[in-house]
Parts: sequence; structure tokens; C-alpha cells
Amino acid sequence: MRKGQHVEIRDPSWTFRVAWRGKTLMRWNWKRALLQRFLPIPFSARNAEYSLLASTDDDVRPSAQLLRLGIQAIQRAADLRLDALDQRFPPNFPYPPSLWPGQQYRLLAALAEILQPRQVIEIGTGAGVSTLAMKQYLPPDAQMATFDVAPWSRHPDACLTQADFADGRLIQHTDDLSDPAVMQRHHALFSRAELIFLDAPKDGVMEPKLLANLQQVPFTKPPLLILDDIRVWTMLKVWRGIPYPKLDLTSFGSWTGTGLVEWGRGV
Repeated sequence: MRKGQHVEIRDPSWTFRVAWRGKTLMRWNWKRALLQRFLPIPFSARNAEYSLLASTDDDVRPSAQLLRLGIQAIQRAADLRLDALDQRFPPNFPYPPSLWPGQQYRLLAALAEILQPRQVIEIGTGAGVSTLAMKQYLPPDAQMATFDVAPWSRHPDACLTQADFADGRLIQHTDDLSDPAVMQRHHALFSRAELIFLDAPKDGVMEPKLLANLQQVPFTKPPLLILDDIRVWTMLKVWRGIPYPKLDLTSFGSWTGTGLVEWGRGV
């Protein structure tokens, strides 16, 4: 095959891709197409994902402490408001941050308010919606570090502004934490974390690397890990493989799945 010609089959994203001289000529999500043909979605929805039901008695169970936290967070999320964050979206936007259940932002804000962590880490800045939802409910002396491979300003739907960083409580690092050497450089920061929100590409590749790197962090005390998209097909094995007390709160978070983990705590 000559230089510039490229054919790629990448299973985690279910993509067959043909490119010529750097330009994509064809992209086909072949597995999804087959699923939709032989297992069609039985109702109409704006978005839909394929998932799987599985028993939980043979998986790691939540602790009594985690169950109490989940219940408390649900009760608080039912009452708190994200009006200022909603205003950053166009009028009549179909799913603003305050949409709940169905979106995770009010649950994230509730957990930030309940736990009052002094150090928060977000992996996957994206548009910055989760960042802002948590930041406004943190204590005044809290620090929040958000990581992504690209600056927030390059995101096409960025909700963040320079003003959100002005008080010095929020900083973004443009690093790939799936690289063990990169994670090693941030061990001191991570070791102080009390709350970690992981919202990565859900490709079934990066998340296992990130979690393996988290295993190497010398945490001062076990943090609460919030994991996004746990019901998406490529994330099912990732969630099932976590060996710490965990609680699936999908019905009260993101429709694609929200899970809480007492990271590093013994069962």
C-alpha cells in the first residue's frame, strides 16, 4: 500500500475507515449497522445506545456508606438549581444542564456540595459543562484541575470562558493521562484528590489505561470516583472490572450511565 493510502478497522469504535492522502473517503460503523438491522431499536428516541443487562450479586457490591451517599445525592439533586449554567445554552435548547434525570450535571453538583472536597480532578474537560456544574458548589478554598488532550478553547461547543479561571481555583492541563509517564508527573496532584470525575472517550481503550494508571497513585485517602457512560457497550466491561465498592446511579444521572466508586477502598 503506497504512502498516504490508509485502511483502518478499529473495533472499539466499530469503524471501518478508508483514507487517501490524509483525506477520509469512507467511514462505516459496520457493527452498529448490523445491530440495527438484526436488533432494531424498538422505539423512537433522539439518541440511543446498545447496552446489556447483567446480574449484580456476582459483582462488587456498594458499601453502606456509598449507598447512603447515593441516596443523599439523589435527594439534593432533586432540589438544587443550575440556572446560571443553563443560561450559557441557547434558548429552548432541548437538553440543558438542569435536565434531570437524564443528565448528570445536577448529580455532580450535589456530590460536590455534599462532600465539600478541597481537591477535585476531572478527566475529560470537553465543553466544560461538568466542570462548571461542580465548581459552583465547591467550598471557597477548593481547587479544581481538569484534564484534556486539547485546550477547552478549541472545543466547538465550549461553555467555559476565561473568566471561569480568573479566581485561580480552576486550571486546565492539556495532558494525556492514559500515558503512565504523564500520570506519574501528576501523582502529587492526584494524591490529594477527594473527588475524581472520569468522562473519557468511552472507546473501551482509554478508560482501562486511565484506571490502571489511577491504581499507581499514592492517594492520601480513597477518593470518590464518578464514572460516566458506564452503560455504553464499550464501557460495560470497564465498569464490571472495577474491584472496589461501586454503585450504579444511571437512573439519577446520565442516560448513558453514571457510577460511583470508592476508589482504592477494600471490599
